[in-house]
Amino acid sequence: MIKSLQVKNFKSHKDTSISFGALTLLCGPNGVGKSSIVQVFLLLRQTYLKNRLEEVLSLNAPLCNLGKSKDVSWLNTGTDVEFSISEEAKVNQWIFDVSKDFDFLRRIDKNRRENNTSLAFFTNNFQYLSAYRLADSETDDYAIQVQKQISVQEGKGELTAQFLFEYGKSIKVEGALLHTEEKDPFLLSQVTAWEREIARNVNVKPEKIGEGYEIKYSFDTEFGATEGYASKNVGFGLSYVLPVIVAILSAKPGAFLILENPEAHLHPQGQAKVAELICRAAQAGIQILVETHSDHIINGTLVNCKKFEEGKGGIQKDNVSIYHFSMDDQQSFTCAEKINIEDGGRVRYTPKGFFDQFTIDRKYLMGF
Repeated sequence: MIKSLQVKNFKSHKDTSISFGALTLLCGPNGVGKSSIVQVFLLLRQTYLKNRLEEVLSLNAPLCNLGKSKDVSWLNTGTDVEFSISEEAKVNQWIFDVSKDFDFLRRIDKNRRENNTSLAFFTNNFQYLSAYRLADSETDDYAIQVQKQISVQEGKGELTAQFLFEYGKSIKVEGALLHTEEKDPFLLSQVTAWEREIARNVNVKPEKIGEGYEIKYSFDTEFGATEGYASKNVGFGLSYVLPVIVAILSAKPGAFLILENPEAHLHPQGQAKVAELICRAAQAGIQILVETHSDHIINGTLVNCKKFEEGKGGIQKDNVSIYHFSMDDQQSFTCAEKINIEDGGRVRYTPKGFFDQFTIDRKYLMGF
């Protein structure tokens, strides 16, 4: 499991350190460096999969596209980019030269041939879902059969239908991830049960159409189930959250998931349920990194910290790291402040801008 990450001279990060928990949440205003933390892992993975990591860092395709070295160098200073990722008993370090304006960075550290393939984001025990998730489905037999990925193109979740068609009745969901109202433990039934937390009585069915795959949604009524609707003809929330649910329920302990804005297009109640599922998975040993703009995801996590204390499931607060990002306006670099979680899921002494807009608006409306 990843314990910490240090990033130097990369985009807005002059020198940023993050302590990871089983669940790590990144929040803060737009443009303050949250996505750049995610991109560290994507850059390393996409380069590793190209068998180039001993020599370079590939800045483009398929997981993210960042341009050339001038686009990723902090303030274009030309200072070497450094990534350090610590595990239980090992620190992995990569240093890259940004002096040449190429679409890759040349690796210059001395330990270029170290064995770090045990890191989960280098393995098939990994999933990445971006904030831009597709309703349309694509097909990739190698990614499904060999890599067991639900997305290979910028985290769009484009292989979700094929993944669910292939593994929906063979992968068993276990332990705390099982939905209490669904006895069938297999992936498709469990995915449907969790989707019903978003839309009541919905049914999820992956279908093979010619050489491709798609998801159809139907709804139970007193007259029986409706016809299946294409993803484009149901609420965006259903199709946006589906890859998130599939990624979590199909993961095993030791996996590493990156989820950007899992709350997208969801009602607050649905967001709270997604937070619950994320917390259950993290407590079960699946490491999850979440970038979020939702107070319901944060509050849902805190609620689940309290539930753990009460013996009602949830997640132990020591397994959660919440970071609020901001910018040092004078020197133009990212500042990351860890939010301390107290007993009962309470947080105090939070920084300005930490989900305080409701309080600001309420004070104005009340004339304070």
